[in-house]
Amino acid sequence: MSGILDSVNQRTQLVGQNRLELLLFRLNGRQRFGINVFKVREVLQCPALTSMPKLNPLVRGVAHIRGQTISVIDLSMATGGRRIEDLKTAFIVIAEYNRSVQGFLVGAVERIINTNWDAIMPPPQGTGRASYLTAVTEVEGELVEILDVEKILNEISPLNTEVSEAVASTLNTEKYKDKIIFIADDSSVARNQVKRALTTLGLEIEMAKNGLEALKRLKEIAAETGDVTDKVGVLVSDIEMPEMDGYTLTAEIKNTPELQKLHVVLHTSLSGVFNQAMVKKVGADDFIAKFHPDELASAVQKWLGPDE
Repeated sequence: MSGILDSVNQRTQLVGQNRLELLLFRLNGRQRFGINVFKVREVLQCPALTSMPKLNPLVRGVAHIRGQTISVIDLSMATGGRRIEDLKTAFIVIAEYNRSVQGFLVGAVERIINTNWDAIMPPPQGTGRASYLTAVTEVEGELVEILDVEKILNEISPLNTEVSEAVASTLNTEKYKDKIIFIADDSSVARNQVKRALTTLGLEIEMAKNGLEALKRLKEIAAETGDVTDKVGVLVSDIEMPEMDGYTLTAEIKNTPELQKLHVVLHTSLSGVFNQAMVKKVGADDFIAKFHPDELASAVQKWLGPDE
């Protein structure tokens, strides 16, 4: 496992082609799960964990790794399953979400697979764990579940979604009061966090669950008005989404005449030095790391409406 992520930084050519790599792992039992490799810093055998007072019950302890103290979340417990008992055979997936580093305790780690976002589908309705899924895909005839990590983290440590009074007092969208803000994100928790932060701007908000759904809706709006910016002020899009990712969505928008004037703000928990380069490559107007309501609201106001 020591070399499983050695070439992560050489794989950025996959991004922007609606492709991704998933690290496959198991919790308790045979069910496979996946996490985007670009969110993973390191995978290691579970080290000794230190218990601390007043930790959330889902946090098994903290680990001291390379000079950093990292909380270790039992992913099985966090999704309603039983705790992972044998820590000696377990692994920690160290990942970066929403500007912080977490350790996810998993039962076993398998390998990395290369796939397309259009093979990543929204989760089926009615499954017991569905509320913790953002997507599913099929590998070797078996279902792979992709967890809504933002939902899990928000249950453990809820994020502040309120724009500060200092920033709110500087926001003025009066001349765009007839515009809507369009949000695309596959996580219901993330969509609602963004919506709550942007209600401060006082504009109507419309939301989509993935890039393909967003693109279809934006084209419908453009067909009604002639140009999507007649109605939509700005698009705030996640990057990781089933069926079509945010990079591909942005590229499609910028290559479609009736959509290309729309300003796109990419808003993602995905970290990595390649992001700024990818923003330029696909033609996005801005990149905001999740989740800071002041920065998000200020960026949306900056990019509202056509270029002047």
